[in-house]
Amino acid sequence: MKIRAAIVGPTGLTGMYLVKLLHRHPQAELMYLASHRDELPDLRDEFPSLLGLLDEDVAQCRPIDPEAIAKEADVVFLGLPHKAAMAYAPQLLDAGLRVIDLSADYRLSDQALYESVYDTPHTDPANLPNAVYGLPELFRKDLPGAMLVANPGCYPTAAALGVAPLLSHSLVKPEGITVYAASGTTGAGRAAKPATSFLSVNEAFGPYGQIGGHRHQPEIAQTLTRVAGKPVTPLFIPHLLPIDAGILETIVLQPADSDVTQADLFEAFQDAYAHEPFIRVRTEDDVLPNVKHVVDTNYVDVSVRLTDSGQVVVFVAEDNMVKGASGQAVQNMNAVFELDEILGLS
Repeated sequence: MKIRAAIVGPTGLTGMYLVKLLHRHPQAELMYLASHRDELPDLRDEFPSLLGLLDEDVAQCRPIDPEAIAKEADVVFLGLPHKAAMAYAPQLLDAGLRVIDLSADYRLSDQALYESVYDTPHTDPANLPNAVYGLPELFRKDLPGAMLVANPGCYPTAAALGVAPLLSHSLVKPEGITVYAASGTTGAGRAAKPATSFLSVNEAFGPYGQIGGHRHQPEIAQTLTRVAGKPVTPLFIPHLLPIDAGILETIVLQPADSDVTQADLFEAFQDAYAHEPFIRVRTEDDVLPNVKHVVDTNYVDVSVRLTDSGQVVVFVAEDNMVKGASGQAVQNMNAVFELDEILGLS
C-alpha cells in the first residue's frame, strides 16, 4: 500500500519541491494540500511548473483541518514558516498523523534556547522533547515509527555531515571550528525582499546576517555536541551566492594532535559514509565539492585537506532545497515508514 501524504503550507518553495519529489515516489501518493490563506489557491497557479503533475482535485488547496487531513493521509509535511508550524503540529499529531516539520520549530531541543534564538515563546513545549532530529546519516535509529520529525536546516545539514566523522573519530578538536558557508537565494524563501532581489544579488557575493549570532549556529552546535559528547561551539558565517540553489561550506578545524594525517581524515569519512547512498566522499586530488555537481539531487559531496600549516579544511556541497530541505524530508519519510531511503530521490 502507498503512503498517503499531505502538505500543510505548500505555497512556499519547499512545498513545490515536495510535490515534485512525491510525484515520482513509487510508494507514496500526494492526497491533500492545505493552506491557511483566506483565498485558497490552486497550486498550479502558484507554480506553473507543476502543471501535469497534480490532479485537479489535489492541486486545489483546502483548509487546514486536521481531522479531514487524517482521513486522507498518513503523514503530513509542514511547509509553514518558523513560529507558525508549532501552532498546527499538536492538532495534526492528535489526529493520528505523522508529522515532518520543515521549519525550525522543533529542531532545538532546549525550549529556552529556541525562545532566545527565534525571539518568540514556544507554544508546544509538550511535543518538543518528542521530536526526532531527522538527519538519517547520523541519527537513523531514531526515525523508524517516529511521530514527529524535525527536518534539519540546510546549512546545519552540510556542517554536521562535514564535521561529524572527524569528531567521532577524535581527529579534530571540538574548539575553534569555523564554518564559512554560501547559499543560493532559494534559501531566503519565496517572498520578495530587497536583499534577495535581482538587483541586489546579481554580480554580487558577500556575507549577511548577524556574524556569530545567526539562528543556524545553535543548531549546528547542538548536533556537533551530540556527536562529540562534549560541548562544541562553532563559529558560523553565512554568505549569499548569486545563484538559485546550492550550498558550499568550507570548514576550518584544528587537528587533535600533530600525528593526524590526511589519510586518517579520509579514512574517517569513508568509514562513516561507506554505506550511505547520498554521501559521496571525493578523494580525487583535482576534484573538490562544487554546487554544480549536486544541484537538483539529494547528494552531499564532501572532501578534506590537511594544509601545510597544520589546519584541517573540509569542503561540503549540497542542494539547499533538496538534501537541505524537501529531499531530506522525503528521505525522513522513507525512514519513518521503514522503506528504502533512496525511494523517490534517486
